Amino acid sequence: MKKLIVILSLITLVGCKSKKAHQREPKPDEVVKLAVAQINSSQKNKAYELGKRVLMTCNTSKFKPFSTSEATASVINNITIEKLSKTCSKYRMWYGTFIDLQLAEVYRNNNNQTTVYRFKALYTKKVANKELRVFVNSDNLISAIKSSDWTDTFTYNQ
Repeated sequence: MKKLIVILSLITLVGCKSKKAHQREPKPDEVVKLAVAQINSSQKNKAYELGKRVLMTCNTSKFKPFSTSEATASVINNITIEKLSKTCSKYRMWYGTFIDLQLAEVYRNNNNQTTVYRFKALYTKKVANKELRVFVNSDNLISAIKSSDWTDTFTYNQ
């Protein structure tokens, strides 16, 4: 009888285990593409400069860490020279030397007041097109930086 009670208790605990909070995808009307006239030029320049600083690390092997006036604590903690070095060695081998960023599109998530700057990353080898997304929050701080393969259609994910 005791074994049965212990087994049932364990099953109950496992069944009641809390699940990870699921982030819902924003509705299409929550994420809107901004026209050129709607883009904050100082914020655009900041996103460009900080994004370029990250990718230039692959060319120079030197990285000036972000300050608290530039990025959130999670970005500061996640972007380190050690992590960048690993990524950069792969990128240099596959794509060549980083040249520059070219602003392609800007989107605004009205739900969380985040602006997404979508840049095409230009490299010496034309093997693949890369994308760098720089997410800027309502406090004008970089809240995320994401690199991926370029696609013509935009899907929001942070």
